Amino acid sequence: MTDILLIMFAMTLLYMSIANRLLTYIRILVFQGFLLFGVTFLELSHINVTNLVLILLETVVFKALAVPLFLNRVIKHNGITRVAEPFLPNFVSLIIITLIIVITIVLSNSIKDINLDKTFFVVALSTLFTGLYIISTRRKIITHVMGYLVIENGVFILSLAVGNEMPMLVNLGIMLDIFASVLILGVFFNKIGDVLNDPDVNQLRNLKD
Repeated sequence: MTDILLIMFAMTLLYMSIANRLLTYIRILVFQGFLLFGVTFLELSHINVTNLVLILLETVVFKALAVPLFLNRVIKHNGITRVAEPFLPNFVSLIIITLIIVITIVLSNSIKDINLDKTFFVVALSTLFTGLYIISTRRKIITHVMGYLVIENGVFILSLAVGNEMPMLVNLGIMLDIFASVLILGVFFNKIGDVLNDPDVNQLRNLKD
């Protein structure tokens, strides 16, 4: 069941590569949050109330609800157009993300470590590189924030790739890191929105001290 959820997560990366609308990106992040909840819940060796609460807070409440709602509010507040405006055509992006997944599969097969779950490793690395790809090939600043959140999801999955028990301290650190990052980027983005009608990374070149 865990492998099925991870495969579904990898499919969301492919879908994100061809998405044009910002609302689609937000919906994918919501879906990824629920998938991460399912994966982490199934991977827990010892289920107790504390673990369950932490999983709910980090994946469902924070990743699937709070952050997407916050991003949607930022988009509406700044009157941003709903198109992601990628630098490359969607077909090219789909091919590149597919190649990323294939390369990570080949890389994982070359690693001989009995403690490493290769499915987790492949999905985690694919998610990390997909997040970096989104950041480097999208014009809007808000999509860069979403790309960073995808990277965080990859780090989350990577923390589960080395064992069956949930590394609580690592995941709590990731959650706090996401909270601080989104808060800072949100404030930064709102300030830019007061100056630029439609924030674009190319327009940042015109900003002066």
